[in-house]
Amino acid sequence: MSGSPVGKDSAFSTLLGMTIYKAEAGESEVRMSVQDRLINLHGKLHGGAIFSLIDTALGQASHSLFDGQPGSVTLECKVNYVRGVSEGELVCRARVIHPGRKTHVLEAQVHQGDKLIALAQATFACL
Repeated sequence: MSGSPVGKDSAFSTLLGMTIYKAEAGESEVRMSVQDRLINLHGKLHGGAIFSLIDTALGQASHSLFDGQPGSVTLECKVNYVRGVSEGELVCRARVIHPGRKTHVLEAQVHQGDKLIALAQATFACL
């Protein structure tokens, strides 16, 4: 994986071990390593941690259309979990597919290497 962090992490994303590598022109890339403290009772990364990765990436993609400032909030998000993971690094890429005046519609995919882990579609309200 190439690139370097862009340094727009929140306290929450830092707590979960996320690093933001891209947030520009309606697109983002956020990475997170699987940590023991985020493992569920089945020995897999908790779905809530994956959702948090997705929501962070979606937010960064949306905010990038407001010069990187928080300009939107999540209204709804639907996630399809495709496979579980128990170790390694996840990469979430998100993009705005409809940059409306009042709402943004976005999509995101989480991968581990070439394997799809989860995909999502969301709506953000523009503030």
